[in-house]
Amino acid sequence: MRISCTYHGKEKEWESSHSEVIIGRVQDRSGRSLDLTPDNGVSRLHARIWQANGCYWIEDLNSTGGTKLNGVEIKSQGQKEVQTGNVILAGQTILRVMSLEDDSLLRKTNYLEFGENLVPGEAQVPEEVDIRQRLDATIFSALPTDKASEGMLRRLQKITDIPLKFAAKLQLETLLPAIVEELVEIIPTGESWALVLREPGTDALLLKAYHHYKQPYLSETLARRAITERKAFIWRRTAETDVTGTIVQNPMATGMYAPLLWQGEALGVICAGAESFRSIYTEEDLRLATVVAQYAAMAVASHRLQETLAQETAAKAILMRQFSPKVAERLLSYRGRTRLGGQRNEVTILNSDIRGFTQLAHDMDADDVIDMLNEYFGVIVPVIFKHGGSIDKFIGDAILAVFGSPEPDPKQHEHALWAAVEMQAAIARLNESRNVRGSACKGFGIGIHCGEVVHGFVGTAERMEFTVISDAVNRAARYCSAAAEGEILISPQVHERVWRIIESERLTVHTKHGEQLEAYRVNSCKRIVSDQREKMDEGQQTARTEGKDQGH
Repeated sequence: MRISCTYHGKEKEWESSHSEVIIGRVQDRSGRSLDLTPDNGVSRLHARIWQANGCYWIEDLNSTGGTKLNGVEIKSQGQKEVQTGNVILAGQTILRVMSLEDDSLLRKTNYLEFGENLVPGEAQVPEEVDIRQRLDATIFSALPTDKASEGMLRRLQKITDIPLKFAAKLQLETLLPAIVEELVEIIPTGESWALVLREPGTDALLLKAYHHYKQPYLSETLARRAITERKAFIWRRTAETDVTGTIVQNPMATGMYAPLLWQGEALGVICAGAESFRSIYTEEDLRLATVVAQYAAMAVASHRLQETLAQETAAKAILMRQFSPKVAERLLSYRGRTRLGGQRNEVTILNSDIRGFTQLAHDMDADDVIDMLNEYFGVIVPVIFKHGGSIDKFIGDAILAVFGSPEPDPKQHEHALWAAVEMQAAIARLNESRNVRGSACKGFGIGIHCGEVVHGFVGTAERMEFTVISDAVNRAARYCSAAAEGEILISPQVHERVWRIIESERLTVHTKHGEQLEAYRVNSCKRIVSDQREKMDEGQQTARTEGKDQGH
């Protein structure tokens, strides 16, 4: 932990890596005590700070003058939680908690699995920044060895091992921190290092890995300048003011930016910074950072290519189980929704079928079986269409419906749920009518799951059919098979998106394959949602009616 101590206008910083420290007037070279001598208002054993249950706590040790935490007396009050930024008063000494983490953790290189989306910076480079050194990052060249210093030669020797090190990292979550670690070792003058990647398709900049003493500092404006101009540069703040376009306050005083370039594309940028104006980055540092950035870009591009190939291989394996090799290749190679071809997206799948249908159909005439299916499908298909679903196929007494395809739908999970609820209501009303007529009545079980699928149109130009292919389809069918008559079962992946609008209970279901699945039984939708939907539907119906009247 790190604490600032102010006594009679004089300030000093105290650091310790221990999880428990004593505050008082006691000298201990082990680092376990914070000595506040010569403040006579501080008792020998005044208070203690320690870590427990993932939090830090402070307790007054029955001191003579007491201890205040953020202005509140805590003597005889037991333990109180202490956090970074808290102010402690012991005697006449003011203690400010600057950090409660072990300094070794602060200096650890961190990896963010999904990245942190940076706030877009200003379009122009801030006037307060002076660009000192600039290098064309498209030129893969370090400082010539005949001009290199002895220290530079040692650092160049380290760089020769980088490609092999990067190649040994099989996952991005290990590669990206390794890139930053290499930079920390080769250019130790940096106090803050960050690796930012461009998100394919959105151009957003994502902070993916960082290594810092206090917190990462970087400017989106400068990062985009390095990416756009394909140049690496050293920058220096010309005044003690904030830099416009930074994502945090109190930016660094100086730093370096080097773009990650591969085959003409800028994949991201490496950012370095130092708080002190006394820190100096040299042309050698900039050249080395540029070389590392080139190696990093090559490694990142290789990982992305491998990931794409793995996804296509998995998708092709799924297709090969249901289509000929030629059709499988066409599904993977074509693009577009209204012609032959496929896409890969997340959709929500609703699977429903009649409980006990096989035995019922065995005891009925063929015409009665078809009439019953047509009557049931006649009331539930319009419900699916009403909520934006598509009918993928009819499988005997079952319907496979898809939400979120072929047109994307940001509320696909909710729409699938509403469709399922209204389907069960429509079936219940139909069964009342069939019962009055003396016709056979059966209920439906419904299962809903979501996941990534390959979806598109297959067949010929004259006869195309829309379909979805994925293990997610099989999973939806298993939830459907486990659902009882009149029941709706949803997967945990669907539940985490719709839990706010439903009342449900968690359970474990057993499939016919001997698999145990975690599921949620939908008991009801919250009334506020139902009311809003009814009002919306009523409003749409009124608008349609008024439109017809105006037409007449």
